[in-house]
Amino acid sequence: MGEFPAELPRRRDPAPARTAHNDTGATSRPRHYAALDLGTNNCRLLIARPQGDGFAVVDAFSRIVRLGEGLAATGRLSDAAIERTIAALRVCADKLRRRNVTLARSVATEACRRADNGTQFIARVLRETGVHLDIISAEEEARLAVLGCHVLLEPGDGPALVFDIGGGSTELVLIDTAGPVPTVRDWHSAPWGVVSLTESVGANRDDSTRVATYARMRALVTESFAPFAARLPRPPSFAVTPPRLLGTSGTVTTLASVHLGLERYDRAQVDGLIAPAAAMRAISRDLAGKTLAQRAALPCIGRERADLVVAGCAILEGILDLWPAERLGVADRGIREGILRRLMETGS
Repeated sequence: MGEFPAELPRRRDPAPARTAHNDTGATSRPRHYAALDLGTNNCRLLIARPQGDGFAVVDAFSRIVRLGEGLAATGRLSDAAIERTIAALRVCADKLRRRNVTLARSVATEACRRADNGTQFIARVLRETGVHLDIISAEEEARLAVLGCHVLLEPGDGPALVFDIGGGSTELVLIDTAGPVPTVRDWHSAPWGVVSLTESVGANRDDSTRVATYARMRALVTESFAPFAARLPRPPSFAVTPPRLLGTSGTVTTLASVHLGLERYDRAQVDGLIAPAAAMRAISRDLAGKTLAQRAALPCIGRERADLVVAGCAILEGILDLWPAERLGVADRGIREGILRRLMETGS
């Protein structure tokens, strides 16, 4: 199962800003830190400065690049996907320069881990943009996601499950919050994310096969979770300590937006939302039954997510089967926030 750090520092949400001063009493220029997360589907950048016990966002960037498009069939990153991604990374590089970032870390995840030409892509990115991407393991990806979002867990005793549905994989982390700091009890990385599952099974476009396609997705997810499911605590322990569940990903934030009936995405309403698990499951099944055009017409899904959201729904339902919590916490934060906390605390 690979090494995983036992403890994660407990952090509070950002406190009010404090002004830094140098030894002469003059106000000093704030230090800027940056975290870049290149996933199978998205390229995301966050630039922040320390503030209280947390940080204040200075600049941000997010673009759907679909780096892993076609990877399941060919084992390689396609030329078109590479060009899209490098164009996004040029924007990130420009922001890093203009914001005078003191310290940054840029990571790449499942698509680059899996692709035969992943290392060549990393070298080209460095050569053409100056961005040095570090291909991190699934273990570190899971750790950073938990570090970035665990403050949003509902209070309670007993274990909690934190998950991150990505483009190429899904990370599941079981943590215990009974002590002074959260303790990682177990973790699992499944090879299905919204891109990899969609490409392996199909995009759920045909009316006549829609139900069967979704059932196939659900079955693959359940199979991939089986080793982890066998290790998880089960009832009657849940009767004493109800299970807590927290998700971070485009899937859960998108479904939360649908649940709230938002006309446009609003992070302030979504990040930290606690939604009924039954409602999220019902939304998942409803979306899986819609046509591509019907999903695209929903304002918080649109054309860019319409073909991938069904795979995310199948993965989420698999997680709800695995960990039968009554409520689902939603986090619009994760790997980037985890990286920023690490950079500000340890400088690495």
